Amino acid sequence: QVQLVESGGGSVQAGESLRLSCTASRSMFRIAVMGWYRQAPDKQREMVGTIASDGTPMYTDSVKGRFTISRDNAKNTMYLQMNSLKPEDTGAYYCTLQIPNSRTFWGQGIQVTVSS
Repeated sequence: QVQLVESGGGSVQAGESLRLSCTASRSMFRIAVMGWYRQAPDKQREMVGTIASDGTPMYTDSVKGRFTISRDNAKNTMYLQMNSLKPEDTGAYYCTLQIPNSRTFWGQGIQVTVSS
């Protein structure tokens, strides 16, 4: 089993920044594809972005240029730097760890609220 712990959420005003962290309990973090998902109230969960084991990130169009995903394999930790936040970025943010050719683990989620 892998445990994922998210931190760094909170409430901010539009235009401000937040940084989320996700720390994994196992060293398999190094070979895993990590990801961030979010779910707004009354909406389906959507992918925010992913980062491969080699550090290559991918983003959904709505966050490109504003969000940055990074990882520190030495700390088993992934980050989501969110700048220029908008009210539509509000939601619960989930961290994922996907083991190659195997299952995906999910964190419990952390709330981000952006007020206009």
